[in-house]
Amino acid sequence: MEYFINAPQICLESTFFCGQCFRWQKIDNDSYSGIVGNRHIIAKQAKDGIILQNVDKLNDFSTENELDYWERYFATDIDYDELKKRFSEDETLKSACEYAPGIRVLKQEPFEMLISFIISQNNNIPRITCIIKNMCERFGVGGAFPTADVLSKLTEYDLAPLKMGYRMRFVLDAAKKLENKEIVLDKIEKMQYNDAKKELLKIVGVGDKVADCVLLFGFAKYEAFPLDVWVKRVLKQYYPNSLPDCTKGVEGIAQQFLFHYIRSQ
Repeated sequence: MEYFINAPQICLESTFFCGQCFRWQKIDNDSYSGIVGNRHIIAKQAKDGIILQNVDKLNDFSTENELDYWERYFATDIDYDELKKRFSEDETLKSACEYAPGIRVLKQEPFEMLISFIISQNNNIPRITCIIKNMCERFGVGGAFPTADVLSKLTEYDLAPLKMGYRMRFVLDAAKKLENKEIVLDKIEKMQYNDAKKELLKIVGVGDKVADCVLLFGFAKYEAFPLDVWVKRVLKQYYPNSLPDCTKGVEGIAQQFLFHYIRSQ
């Protein structure tokens, strides 16, 4: 089965490799292989969007309509032309949007984002990608991302071969809190940003930056603004007082343009 996702001007290259996801690999000039949720997929860059090929469900956990699933994942409901027009009121953001106009903030699986960004702490993208790949191959069904149920039953001894270091304890705490219903991701989905962030901060090892990454990339709470060393550099150089008004309510999307732009300079 082949699907076409209408996403004008999207650039898969900059979207997949701008630091928001870790399970896509480039296979030729315009094609990418990835595992999203419980699906293995080939995504091809098309003139006005994305062609999805070889959709292979790795397990039966999801029964959602395929087209709906992918439109949600690629956040096709967001008008990026209008956003970039807004952002262009600011010269630095205008330059960032012109540098990589095809970036899109994906709406990914919340549990995967939680564990992935816990692993990302004080880490680099190649190593994060490797750890996640090995974890999925070892503990996921068919290479899909492992569930909270599976991870909650593991020990640091089980995770040690993945070489995630001190982050093992944080991963296990997150999985156990979810499995014990101390944290419920479906409830976080419905919360306002501040309350949702407070919930995530209850997990050992989840600080402001990780919580904001999860809220932005897993829950599409676009006011979340993850602060890492690159973004702090942008703020210090260009926005010492505050972000411009044109980012209000979508600070996280603006952040992704700025993050990719400053790293590439």
